Amino acid sequence: MEIRRAQENELRPAMDLCWRVFLEFEAPAYPWEGLIAFYSYISDTEKLKGLTIYTAWEENRLLGVLAADGSHIALFFVDSVFHRRGIGRQLFRQYLAESGERHVTVHSAPYAEEIYRRLGFSPTATEQLAPDGIRYIPMAWERETRS
Repeated sequence: MEIRRAQENELRPAMDLCWRVFLEFEAPAYPWEGLIAFYSYISDTEKLKGLTIYTAWEENRLLGVLAADGSHIALFFVDSVFHRRGIGRQLFRQYLAESGERHVTVHSAPYAEEIYRRLGFSPTATEQLAPDGIRYIPMAWERETRS
């Protein structure tokens, strides 16, 4: 498997993967406004260009995507066929290695809370509902410091 930064021509396939996984696991619990808000976000090319996007590939097949805006994870999806194979963990490690971030935040979908916990994140508040209909749990990760 190869983890690398997404090229501009890979943005659409990456966002298509995010949309498919979102529809499968998260959308059923979202209000209509949340679906529209999420789709609008992943369709905004200018916004996406401001993110650092990592992709996981195996033989020309896109397996997963992690997109960050500095120390905040904005998108994090793995194709459902490849869940529980460590792909998300490898994407997260690559992001940490390249970014050097010591404190990382995410607005976790309720479905993904346990996944983030396994990566070392902790909730910082209870589940929220944004005005645009997006449901999330604020979470944070801290790099361990050695004394």
